[in-house]
Amino acid sequence: MKRILIPAGGIVMATGLLAAGLAGTATADTVVAKDNMATSAANAKAIAQFWAENNGAALKAAKESNVWDKTDVAQLQSKGGYSSDTKPGSTAPIGEEKKTSSKVQNVNMPKTIGKVFFVNDKGEKKWCSATSIQSKYRNLVATAGHCVYDTATNSDVMDKWVFVPGYYQGKAPFGIYVGKQAFTHYDFDVYEDYDRDYAFVTVYNGVSVDGKTTKVTPSEYRSHVAKGGVGFVKETPITKDEFDAGYEKYGDAGPFKSKAADPKVETVAKPADVSNSNIDAYIRGEGPTEGVRLTGAEVYKSQYTAAGTGWDNGDKFERLSKELPISKEEYEQLKDAKGDGKFMGEVRAQLGDDKKTEIAWFKQQYFIKKWVKSTAQMKYWVEDYYVVDISAADKGRLGDNVGGQGFSWNQPTGKYVRVFGYPAAPHPDGNKNYTGVTPKWCYGKTSSKLQGSAAKKIEEHVALKCAMTEGADGGPWLYNYKNDKRLGYVNGVISTFNDQDKNGRVDYVSSPYFDGETNTVYKAAAASWSGKIV
Repeated sequence: MKRILIPAGGIVMATGLLAAGLAGTATADTVVAKDNMATSAANAKAIAQFWAENNGAALKAAKESNVWDKTDVAQLQSKGGYSSDTKPGSTAPIGEEKKTSSKVQNVNMPKTIGKVFFVNDKGEKKWCSATSIQSKYRNLVATAGHCVYDTATNSDVMDKWVFVPGYYQGKAPFGIYVGKQAFTHYDFDVYEDYDRDYAFVTVYNGVSVDGKTTKVTPSEYRSHVAKGGVGFVKETPITKDEFDAGYEKYGDAGPFKSKAADPKVETVAKPADVSNSNIDAYIRGEGPTEGVRLTGAEVYKSQYTAAGTGWDNGDKFERLSKELPISKEEYEQLKDAKGDGKFMGEVRAQLGDDKKTEIAWFKQQYFIKKWVKSTAQMKYWVEDYYVVDISAADKGRLGDNVGGQGFSWNQPTGKYVRVFGYPAAPHPDGNKNYTGVTPKWCYGKTSSKLQGSAAKKIEEHVALKCAMTEGADGGPWLYNYKNDKRLGYVNGVISTFNDQDKNGRVDYVSSPYFDGETNTVYKAAAASWSGKIV
C-alpha cells in the first residue's frame, strides 16, 4: 500500500513496510474524496434529456475515452508492488447475498455492465466502461477514476455524467442513470495518483425519456426555444426554381412565409463588391440585369423601420410590407402569438361607426429584401421547424433493474478474473480490432510480477494479459464470476493499456490494487442515498 503524506516540509511518499506501518493511521477523512455531480433533480433531468433527445443523438456521437495516447501505451515494469493493508474481505452481489451457484462453462455477459457518458473540459462527448455494484440503496456504479475526474486539464468532475447499462446504438434499455456524487480516493482527487484510479458514483433512479415531436411555424419554434424548450430545424435542399416559386406562392402574405416551411437562400461567397452604383444602374434599367438579385427575410417592425427608406442614403435594402384583411379568429390567434413572441408582425381591429364594435381585422408583416451579387454561389433550402415535448418516466433503482456485482479487496494475485469492457480505440500501430458497439471480455490470472507503468509513475497496479483497447477503461475485473448468475466480485477496474512485447499492440491491461482503503471509499459511497429525478 502506498500512502502520500503532507508533512510541514513537503510531500513524502511511503511504500512497502513503511506504508504498512502507517496503514492504521488512515481514516475515512484522509482517504475519501467526495464531489458533487448533478446537484438537483431538475438538473439531473436536464442532463438525461441532453443525452436522450433526438433519438439518442448525443449518445451516438460520443467517442471512447482518450486519456491514453500512443506514448502512454508502454511496458509494465516490475518496480514497487502492492501490499495488502488489512485482511481480505468481500461484499456479496445484489441477489446473491445468501446464494451459491454451480459452475458452468459458457461465458455470459453480465447484465450490470454498460457505458458511462460525459462531456469533458474541451466540450467533447466521451464514454468509458463501468458496472453496477452492490450498495445499500442499489444506486452505485464502479468505474475508473479518470472516467469521472478530468486529470488531463486538472479540472473538476466530468460534466453531464450518466451511466447507461446495456447500452446499444443510442438505446438505453434499462434507462439513463444520472450521476449524483463521485467518490474517489483522496490521493487521486488531489494528486492524480493513478495507483488510486478508481471511482464509485451514486446515481439517481433511472429515467426513460420520450419526446413528442410537433411541426410548428418559425415564430412558434423561436418562442419555444427562447423559453428553454427543446427543438430542432430540418433543412431540405431545393432548386432555384423552387425557391423563386416561393415568392409567387406566398405573395403579399410574405415572401417565404407558410405554416409548414420557411424557404431560405444563402450566399456562400459574401457579396462585398455589390455597389450602390451598379444597383442604381440596374434599377434605372441601364445596367446588366444579371448584376444583382434580391433575397428576403421577415423582421420586426423596429428592424423594418431602421433599415432605411431606399437607396438615397446608401442602404442596400428594399422594404416590403402590406396590410391584409384576416378573420376575427386569426386576429385573436395572432394577437396571443404576438404576446408570446411567436408573431413578428402587427394586428389591427377596425371599429364601426359606434366606435365600439369591431367590424374588420387586419395583419401586417414586415420584410426586408437585400441586394446581393447574383454571380455569387447560392444555396437554396427549406427549413422545417419542430419542437419536442420531453417527458421523463421513473425507471426505478439501478440495482433493482440490472442487479449489482459484489465487491472484494485485499485479494491475493494469481487468481482468475473475468474482465469486461467496450474496447474501441485502435492499437498503437493503427490496427483497429474493436468497434466499441458490443462488450468484450478477457479471462486469466492476475499477475504479481508486472505491477508498474512508467506512463503515470504507477507502482501498485496488478496486471492481466488482455488485448482490449481504450473504451474498455473503467470496465470491471470480476473475481469468482458465476456465468449462470452473471455475477461476481469487483476486484479491480481497467486503468491502463500496455504493450509488453513492444510490437505496437496492446497485450496487457492493469488495475489499481483494491486494498482496505479502496474498501473505505467503496463503503462511503455504498451508504449514500440518491433518490428520484421524477
